Amino acid sequence: MTDLLHTRTDGPEDGPVLVMLGSLGSTLDMWEPNLPALAGRFRVIRMDHLGHGASPVPPGPYTMATLAEAVLATLDSLGVDRVHWCGLSLGGMVGMYLGSEHPDRIARLALCCTSAAFPDPSIWRQRIEAVEAGGTTGIAPGVVEKWFTEDWAEKHLEVVERAVGWVSDTPDDGYIACCEAIEVWDHRDRLAAVTAPTLVIAGDEDKPTPVEPHARTIAEGIPGARLEVLRGGHLATMQSAEETNRLLLEHLT
Repeated sequence: MTDLLHTRTDGPEDGPVLVMLGSLGSTLDMWEPNLPALAGRFRVIRMDHLGHGASPVPPGPYTMATLAEAVLATLDSLGVDRVHWCGLSLGGMVGMYLGSEHPDRIARLALCCTSAAFPDPSIWRQRIEAVEAGGTTGIAPGVVEKWFTEDWAEKHLEVVERAVGWVSDTPDDGYIACCEAIEVWDHRDRLAAVTAPTLVIAGDEDKPTPVEPHARTIAEGIPGARLEVLRGGHLATMQSAEETNRLLLEHLT
């Protein structure tokens, strides 16, 4: 039996379903700045990735198919069939996979600060080795440093501290297994198979997945996709939450 993910549901029970899945090393709490605007219109189901937060940590390595199957099994358990999807980073990769391989399950896609492939996948082997050596606690400050722009981080130290806690609290085995999924991820040849109307959101100072080539590759590869660039680092949806919410409401409704 496929492991079921930890979820939290907000908004009207009879509303259209919006699934939100976040970054490697985050928890479903990263969507809190977006929730008030979205939960008024949607039944918002936030999820923790496999190996993250309060979700199970089955033995790795994982693949993107592994992560997607856990999402589908969880939706099936909730009696949910077709959904809107908003995913950031690793959550966006899972969304791309579902959009091409399970198009019947995805109504509309929002892919935020994410990638269809990494030109140099060795960065993920280095990340794995760093976690093996010092755990997620050892990498947490360096990871979160890339999540927000420096000026914003200085004004929101409590947010930064909380985000460091998300990474630190991620089980080492779960983090490594998800890194292994990203290390071999290359979905560029499948982007044209995505049929759901797609919004691509990028951060103007996103260092892990900058606009060029990451967001641009996705926007040009998915038929009819639209690209919007916001102020922010890798978690631009948190830093520019108000603008993100406006774009999501416009795209999903």
